[in-house]
Amino acid sequence: MDQMWFVAALWLALALLAVLAANWLRISTALSEIVVGTVAQLVIGALVGRGVLNAKAEWITFLAGTGAIVLTFLAGAELDPAVFRAKWKESTAVGLAGFFGPFFGAALMAHYVLHWGWRPSWLAGVALSTTSVAVVYAVMLELGFNQTVYGKAILAACFINDLGTVIALGLIFSPFTIKTFIFLGTCLVFFLALPFVTQWFFARYGGRVSELETKYLLFLLFGLGGLAVWSGSEAVLPAYLIGMVLAGTVGKDHFLIRRLRTLTFGLLTPFYFIRAGSFVSVPALVAAPLAFVTLFFAKMVSKLAGLLPTVRAFGYRGHDGIYYSLMMSTGLTFGTISALFGLNHGIIDQNQYSHLVATVIGSAVIPTAIANARFMPRHLLPEQERELKESAFGEPVGDLDV
Repeated sequence: MDQMWFVAALWLALALLAVLAANWLRISTALSEIVVGTVAQLVIGALVGRGVLNAKAEWITFLAGTGAIVLTFLAGAELDPAVFRAKWKESTAVGLAGFFGPFFGAALMAHYVLHWGWRPSWLAGVALSTTSVAVVYAVMLELGFNQTVYGKAILAACFINDLGTVIALGLIFSPFTIKTFIFLGTCLVFFLALPFVTQWFFARYGGRVSELETKYLLFLLFGLGGLAVWSGSEAVLPAYLIGMVLAGTVGKDHFLIRRLRTLTFGLLTPFYFIRAGSFVSVPALVAAPLAFVTLFFAKMVSKLAGLLPTVRAFGYRGHDGIYYSLMMSTGLTFGTISALFGLNHGIIDQNQYSHLVATVIGSAVIPTAIANARFMPRHLLPEQERELKESAFGEPVGDLDV
């Protein structure tokens, strides 16, 4: 028992270090946590032992998974239904361009350049076709873009992109079964009823110190998440859909959203992002850097080749379009999930898995760093004083113009 508390203290110490580093370097906290996780597993592993972080422990896996689920739900809840309806053509076009480019580009490069078999190559295409809702939402929230039409359009396009990834993973590697239809049918019933049931339930029993609203939402996320995993899908998919369905009700309750953010960013997401970074095998990258370089550039070039002209076609010029495209080029959640799926089902081996995960995490770090350092469209940030002008941790942000 003492061991568990010491390990938890170590992880929170790394989370604090990541926050300080993010403030010093003026980068996203999510990005800092990923890098800290990578460096920590390398340094601590060399000095004390690889088992100290214990990243594969069940309780850490649970906290990290919960962080991914709740963060994905919050991203869905941030979507303004009016904005989504108005920009559905843009979101669909950008999302599909972001999916198909790296899906084919990365798969072909893996097969013809790295000489992987076709099944591992298609798995690589699926894993590298993703856009990380978790990273994008964390950055949008921390900078204030989540309150703008621009930021909401990016989040909507992320959803379309990742929906393509989930469908491709299911069609190619997980044939539909009776469990899949049970999951889809249950979700359909829930999504049709949720807006009405939730509004009535909160009005009747909400507003108490017992945090009934939070318990209710976590029950939905865990319940449908468990059903998704049982059916062969992933728990984060219904979380995003629940957020979208409840965007018109829960999404407008700013105090509830702020309480959920406190829980998520204060406790859960550090485990998720640091754990993701800790899975990067630096020795494997050093031993075979060509595989990482090939996969990374295959994803980035094919992503941007499709995204840049598509984004510009919808009127985003200059830094606006480049920032949009770079944020859509990030990857993490579904990328690591797809790679782990391939490893567990014997589609890829351990070395291929290490290179895929490293590429996925690299695509979360490098485009985000470049976008925020060189191409941030500051003129699109809200100018007026905002009640929710805060970082991802609920702390006041500094002057964004320095």
